[in-house]
Parts: sequence; C-alpha cells; structure tokens
Amino acid sequence: MSANYVVEQLGRRLRLGVVGGGPGSFIGSIHRGAALMNEQYEVIAAVLSSDAARSTAYAAALGIPRGYDSAREMIEAETARGDGIDVIAIMTPNNSHYEIARLALESGLHVICEKPLTNHYHEAISLAALVNQTGLQFCVAYGYAGYPMVRQAKAMVEAGDLGEIRMIQCNYVQGHLAEMAEDEKNGTNWHMLPEVAGENLIVADIGTHCYHLCSYVTGMQPEQLSADSCTMVPGRTATDYTSIQLRYANGARGSLWVTQAAAGAEHGLYLRVFGSKGGIEWHQEYPNELLFRSLDQPAQVFTKGGPGLYESAKHASAVPIGHPEGYREAFATLYRDFAEAVTDALTAQASPKDPLLFPQIEDGVQGVRFIEAAEESNRGNGFWVQVIPKYDYSMI
Repeated sequence: MSANYVVEQLGRRLRLGVVGGGPGSFIGSIHRGAALMNEQYEVIAAVLSSDAARSTAYAAALGIPRGYDSAREMIEAETARGDGIDVIAIMTPNNSHYEIARLALESGLHVICEKPLTNHYHEAISLAALVNQTGLQFCVAYGYAGYPMVRQAKAMVEAGDLGEIRMIQCNYVQGHLAEMAEDEKNGTNWHMLPEVAGENLIVADIGTHCYHLCSYVTGMQPEQLSADSCTMVPGRTATDYTSIQLRYANGARGSLWVTQAAAGAEHGLYLRVFGSKGGIEWHQEYPNELLFRSLDQPAQVFTKGGPGLYESAKHASAVPIGHPEGYREAFATLYRDFAEAVTDALTAQASPKDPLLFPQIEDGVQGVRFIEAAEESNRGNGFWVQVIPKYDYSMI
C-alpha cells in the first residue's frame, strides 16, 4: 500500500471532527497528534469543552477551523456541509459515549471512540447493531493494539508458533492513585465518579485494556471469569485494585492483576502467553522488543523493524529499525489503519486488509460485557460468571 493511500484514493485528507480532549486533557492531544502523524487526516471541527465559550475559544487557540458548542451541533452542521467531516473521534467522559456515537452513526459518520465503548451492555449492543446496519467503520481506541510487537505476538499465535494456547497473564500495575489527589477529594475528577465512569473504576479504566490485549493477541474470549475488586486507599470510594481469573473453552487459564494504587509503580503493563510449543512476553515499558521462548530452541528477541517479523508487525512500524516507537506512534497506527478502511468505504472498494487489524465495534462490546461480568462476580464474592464472547442483537 502506498505511503499515503488516503490522499492517493480521495485526492485529499480525511476530515476529522473531535469531541472532548480539551484543556487539561492528556488523551486529547494523543488523539489529535495521532491523527496528524501520518498525514492522512486534517482536524477541521471540534467540541473541546462542555462550556460553549471555552469550546470555541480553545478550538481557535489550536488552529481548528470550526469550533462548536456541542457534539449535536457539530454533527448536524458538519453533515449538512459539502466539505464536512468524514470521521468523528469521541474522547468524552464514559457516560456520554453512547449518545454521541449513536448520533454520529445515524448521521453517516465513521467513528473512533475511546474505551470503554459505553457504560452499559445494552447500549454497546445497540451501537453494534447500528454499525452492522449502516456499514460504517467503527474503531474503539484500545491503543496498545497499534504496537508493532503486539501485532507480531498476534501473528505468531495465529501462525501456530506457540502451539495450543494454555496460559495467559496480563498485569497493569500503576501507582499514580496511591494517594488521593485534590480533584478526587473535592469531586471534580470524573474518572472517580461511578455515575460517569461506571461502577468499577479499575476494571473500566485499565482492566479493559488488559482484557482486550489478551483477546487481541490470542484470538480467544474467556467463557467464565472470577473477579475480586476493592479499594486500597483509605477514604476513596472508587475501586483501585482488581484480580481476575479467566477460564477458556479449550481449557486454558488466564489471570489479570490490575491496580492504580501500587505506590512507586510507573506503568507496569505486560503480557505473557504460553502455549504447547513455547511462550511470548511483552512489556509496554520496553515496547520495541518481544521475547519468544520455545521448548527446544534458544530464546529469541524480536525487535521492531528487525528480521523475522510477520507482515502485520512490519506494517505497524512507521520508522526504520533502531528508532524507537511508543504510545503516540501506536495510536497513530490505529488512526492510519482506520483511515485506510474509511477510504475504502468512501470509494466503495473492498478493504485490502482481511481481517482489519484495528479494534472494532465487537471489541468494544466484548469489553463492556467484561466490565459488567467482573462487577457481577465481585458483588457475589468472586463467584464464576459466564462471559458472553460475541454480541447478540436479541439483547437490545
């Protein structure tokens, strides 16, 4: 595929509108920067605050041509224009994802949405049905799926290099919530409010990343889970720790250990997968390496851009070997993959990628079901709960 497939096919870049990610937001600059990195989008419209004056002022400060007061206003105005947006990126608080995504799909826009897809499973199912009905492209921003070595791990599992998968472990151990910050104490941090972020903070915020990473690499969804979630920091009401056990249909077992309250921890996301022939290990803090150990061969370390990689890992590398790629580049890979799929949709071409490698609506639905199943299990003192691996439109 050419360096800029979008411009080659459309004669222009995709027009992107963003909702959320305004002043003080970490993820907003990540999304906007990722969209621009491969020169396939231009950000031309934005809603950057729930305060109308701040929203338009901040859009102007960022050089975004059209600032709007609300998501509805932006969607209605942009879809009425001949040069309106093709894609909308949603990075608002969790409880607003459903309404914005639904309106965007009903208006014919392709959607990139932050995780979790929604706060409720029936809402996620409804969005999946709408995507199926409209044929529009939908990406859920599980950013770790954009790392080259995660793509290599996935390809190795698919190729049978590990044999039959038997054990899966994913840890995500952070320390930035080891103490209560002032915005948590005064109730201004929406991430800590269950009515906004969902019942189980730790599972919805980063536990869902672990779940998706395991599923993305192995291609397997668990049948059952048992969860223990709690609050470690005195005075806090939101959950900040969880340990989850997983059971798979083929007899494999999995475990997730996730917290944001481990004092002194930095980031701590790592994945280990073991099969009948060998195992792989990937640490996000050292993202350009993937360790592979087999039963009867010396250990191998695959490196980003290096020899022996599968095509999907090569495709995810934006710069040559020796140049590190990290979190922003991984997001940019998702935006690039999505841009190519949207371009194929706009030009009525069959997608050259089968399957598509960016996280899709199904991944979002499964993530929401995982969150609800984990909370159900936790309320029952860790009893085993069935996890629905595929969405079912009859649930709407």
